Amino acid sequence: MQKIINIEQGVTRMPAWRLAKPVDFCLCDGEHIAVVGPNGGGKSMLVDIITGAHPLLMHDPEYDFSPSVKEMVSDNIQYITFRDSYGTQQSYYLQLRWNQTEIDKETPTVGQLLEEAYLQAGEDTPERRKMQQHLYELFHIGHLLDKYVILMSSGETRKYQLTRTLLKEPRVLIMDNPFIGLDAETRDQLKNLLTDLSRERALQMILVLSKTDDIPEFITHVVEVRDITVGPKQTISEYYENRRPYPARVLSEEKEKAILGLPYNDKEYNTDEVVKMNAVSIRYGERTILDKLDWTVKNGERWALSGQNGSGKSTLLSLVCADNPQSYACDIELFGVPRGSGETIWDIKKHIGYVSPEMHRAYLRDLPAVRIVASGLKDSVGLYVKPTEEEYGICRFWMDIFGLKGLEERTFLKLSSGEQRLVLLARAFVKDPELLILDEPLHGLDNRNRRLVKDVIETFCRRRNKTMIMVTHYQEELPECITHKIFLKRHV
Repeated sequence: MQKIINIEQGVTRMPAWRLAKPVDFCLCDGEHIAVVGPNGGGKSMLVDIITGAHPLLMHDPEYDFSPSVKEMVSDNIQYITFRDSYGTQQSYYLQLRWNQTEIDKETPTVGQLLEEAYLQAGEDTPERRKMQQHLYELFHIGHLLDKYVILMSSGETRKYQLTRTLLKEPRVLIMDNPFIGLDAETRDQLKNLLTDLSRERALQMILVLSKTDDIPEFITHVVEVRDITVGPKQTISEYYENRRPYPARVLSEEKEKAILGLPYNDKEYNTDEVVKMNAVSIRYGERTILDKLDWTVKNGERWALSGQNGSGKSTLLSLVCADNPQSYACDIELFGVPRGSGETIWDIKKHIGYVSPEMHRAYLRDLPAVRIVASGLKDSVGLYVKPTEEEYGICRFWMDIFGLKGLEERTFLKLSSGEQRLVLLARAFVKDPELLILDEPLHGLDNRNRRLVKDVIETFCRRRNKTMIMVTHYQEELPECITHKIFLKRHV
């Protein structure tokens, strides 16, 4: 059988990139592999070896990409990390998506970048144009073609990245958590598309999955990476037979009592209505995002906010957090105070704990994890004011709650993406906020950490004077404490 990628006893040249044991990995023609394992287990390190990003001692990986005639490994292997890369835009910051006047006029549109990828991949033929149109229809890309890449929602960005990569027609496609951030309809469509591609083309797929109940039916084999060690390749049936059961609860009773016993702040807001929006409309040019929305969130309510990709969920939350400049032109009250009545953005943020894909994207500084958590006390992306020892103690408490004990001094960019998300969650909880806004909080988390975060959310919401708004595309991710739901529809 043709061995497309073959690695035997692979050891990286750089010690910092080495796994605990030499790596054996083989992808054969006709196989599609799911790489699974816990956050921080070493999955991304394996992919970096497969793609040649981390060179090996003695002998490099062996590749046989036939029938492809492309010579470069980088042309035959396409890797989508879904870290929300935004093209050539280097100066991304948290509020940039909502400040359209500050976008560089040379920033390309979605359509320009997709056409560029199409033309670079091969000859312009009717058959390839048909495939291009099929992808556009599948992902509902048509209405995004004239949109700047920087302005897309996280779900729209994933659709764009998938489309752009598939237009390049690789021999091996590696995707890191391809289904996160996609609404249920698009997830099903993507699984169907990948299934069709696996049958129709000389294309092998490797999916790196944190959420193991997302394994599509076309996957033939599983490789588990745990404790910085790559396990043997096993058939999908063997994996299911030996798979560990999901824990029913992860947060210990001791930590639950510690959360419930935290002292209360005497400067808290105590209002009946936490968020009140009256006929709120948001438009960008000819695009209508929100149209005359009335919405009231009362104290103690826990809302699930859902809707299609691009329906305005993150825009709605940006209004609450005052990250969107249009929020000051809307009839919005927060904690009983009308927007624009003299409060600053920092007055508002003191009482809100917030995590989102945009926030994750904005954290590009390689600071120690405990300092990232401490920035939540100061409502900043970086840390510009030195916390007190007492404040650092609070940070360590929440890092321990989220299973990050021992990683306090590990720098942010050296953590796995799942560990980074846990750090940002600790940042959201660290000031014991009255309003908790969680936009896709379980992105990239393994099964155990997903259960842990749900346990923490449910416990935290038992505290006095706590209100929550949570966005997710997976109904099973919603904690049991949810009391209300709102669904946004995308305006065409």
